[in-house]
Amino acid sequence: MAEVVLERVTKIYPGDIKAVDDVSLVINDREFIVLVGPSGCGKSTTLRMVAGLEDITAGTIRIGDTVVNNVAPKDRNIAMVFQNYALYPHMTVYKNMAFGLMLRRQYGSWDNPLGILFGGGKYKKAREERKEIDRRIRAAAEMLGIQDLLNRRPKALSGGQRQRVAVGRAIVREPKAFLFDEPLSNLDAKLRIETRAELKRLHRRVQTTTIYVTHDQEEAMTLGDRVVVMKDGVIHQVGTPFEVYERPVNRFVASFVGTPPMNFFEGRLVRVGDKLVFDEGDNQLALCDAHQQRLSSFVDQPLIMGVRPETLLPATDAESGAALSVAVDVVEPLGERMDVFVSTARHGHIVCRIDARTPIEEGGRMDIRVDMERAHFFEPTDDGRNISTASYPPAAKVM
Repeated sequence: MAEVVLERVTKIYPGDIKAVDDVSLVINDREFIVLVGPSGCGKSTTLRMVAGLEDITAGTIRIGDTVVNNVAPKDRNIAMVFQNYALYPHMTVYKNMAFGLMLRRQYGSWDNPLGILFGGGKYKKAREERKEIDRRIRAAAEMLGIQDLLNRRPKALSGGQRQRVAVGRAIVREPKAFLFDEPLSNLDAKLRIETRAELKRLHRRVQTTTIYVTHDQEEAMTLGDRVVVMKDGVIHQVGTPFEVYERPVNRFVASFVGTPPMNFFEGRLVRVGDKLVFDEGDNQLALCDAHQQRLSSFVDQPLIMGVRPETLLPATDAESGAALSVAVDVVEPLGERMDVFVSTARHGHIVCRIDARTPIEEGGRMDIRVDMERAHFFEPTDDGRNISTASYPPAAKVM
């Protein structure tokens, strides 16, 4: 187990393609950290540089106290789990899990009948190595619930069982760090949820530093102690799942994290009497007291207001405050909850996540109340910074 540190790491491919751009990140000892972002954001390249499968163009990578820039992958004492499992089809589960350890045996050449005759003490040490390998395999198999599968070959296993074998092969190495590269992508939805829970329980037991790469933000939010959100080779935010969800540093993070994604309204702040309101075009929404103070210098400037689907609720006559008058376009039942797609004259795609027992009909109109205390305000660009949080204007600090 060890701390993993990336200091100003850059990766440039031929053709001046910058896959990773000046990334600095500290992954604490025993921490489970998730790199998440859209395809092509640089998350897998970052992981492969830590593993040594990609050379870095600039910067420094440390695992524990060792700078590993020029250390071969086999000597970095890390274990990697791939998306496609990478199991040997002709070997049993036992042999697949043992393979890496067998290659690293110091006295393996003496573990044969000739070793008894000529090896002396080396033969005994070879047998001790084999016993230790067997102990590790059986302990990992019991931990993962695959102890009854050790004599099977991969073709006789389900996708979930193969994935557990791949994880077990990594566990028996007892590495300084686990690296997971989208390991659940090939599983069906139900099995992904089950395996996700298994991985979380596993990390609590083995307490090994873990770097996990995924494009699935739900996976990132449920697994990670911290989440690293990337785009275009750059880290946009690092924080706990709650911090990334509730306090996104910019519009990209706000839009990427969350299902359904955050709703955005283009408009501007105007002063009505002694109050600031957000003018959406057809609706005016009064800001809460905290935003009144923080955003007073942005009056008459164009801004983007962002609100989560669960903060938009049907308004009643007894309620007062910020409300939108909307048309109901589509209702999607989801069991206990439902997603209601509504629109205003200026904004045609707004999602509300509300109680499924709420009486709503498609094609009608309704008023929805906006929880303005949980609203966010962004600069009017695709990656505009969140000006409604305490971190504005300084950029988020990674290290």
